[in-house]
Amino acid sequence: MSQIPQEFMDLFERPVFAHLATITPKGEVQVNPVWVDLHDGLVRFNSARGRQKDRNIRNNPQVALSLLDPDQPYRYLEVRGRVVEITEEGADAVIDGLARKYLGVDRFPYHAPGETRVTYLLQPEHCTKMA
Repeated sequence: MSQIPQEFMDLFERPVFAHLATITPKGEVQVNPVWVDLHDGLVRFNSARGRQKDRNIRNNPQVALSLLDPDQPYRYLEVRGRVVEITEEGADAVIDGLARKYLGVDRFPYHAPGETRVTYLLQPEHCTKMA
């Protein structure tokens, strides 16, 4: 298993968008911007149950994401790996924490009625970096 390189930890501490690539059941690649942080060495992100990326990850947990340093556009990190945990438990608190980081607000302002939030933990298996 790979670890996030120490010199790129700042990308997870700042509100840097990650671009998450998943594979659809038809084998097509889908890419979405997501908010991320680190939790016990795993990349953590959040979505809503039933969305396309949720269905893709449940079907095939192999994903990749990239983070581009907004201050130095030729500095980026790619992380490839497997989603090792999918949970609804505590997912509302996770998205609220990400909203604090990315928006500076205490609660995620885009909750849809009846929506169930889901948190994913990605185990890095390979990291490619460019500085």
